[in-house]
Amino acid sequence: MRAFTRAVPAAAGVLALAVALTGCNGSGSGKKGHGSGSHASDSGSDASDAKKSYRLGEASPPQESSMQDSKGSTYTVTPTKVQTGTKADMANSGLEKEKDEKPKVPVYVWSTLTHKSGKAMEVGDMDDDLIVKTDKGERTKALIVLMGEAKWPNCPAFDRSKKLNAGQSEKICTAFLIPEGQKAAAVELGQGFYKEPLEWPVKD
Repeated sequence: MRAFTRAVPAAAGVLALAVALTGCNGSGSGKKGHGSGSHASDSGSDASDAKKSYRLGEASPPQESSMQDSKGSTYTVTPTKVQTGTKADMANSGLEKEKDEKPKVPVYVWSTLTHKSGKAMEVGDMDDDLIVKTDKGERTKALIVLMGEAKWPNCPAFDRSKKLNAGQSEKICTAFLIPEGQKAAAVELGQGFYKEPLEWPVKD
């Protein structure tokens, strides 16, 4: 089974053909293959005054899509629950670990994605900028399985290609991989290269 994780900058991966992305400097991250960022971004003077931190269960401000098929559409992301998995979860996931790779454990993030306005959007385009930040300051984007399907307890795979119209919502669970021994400190939502990410701190 082939899989990889994403973050900033790229480092050695955890799994076969994996790329682990760590050490983000808080500038957010762009969507793969879609240019400079996943959302419309500007450096307006009011950006620094906007709210940056939210409670789990609190929705983000509307985000604007810059995807070709849904450009200008808006949606919100609401992380609702975060749970760190175990070594047993990793062992039973079906993923293969490279020989020299340091142990990793999964972090599960449950979220509600809500399409607010504009053209229909794929679910996978709404959660693509979610990031897990650990208590050691590492940042990692979600695991992507290229062949087959990873299996996680109580965190089933979802249909990334499902389209939502304005007013519709989808509840999803996303798996992230972090170094064993670290804990999830926050969920972040990247907002392109010119805005700081939004943050949902994780309480113990």
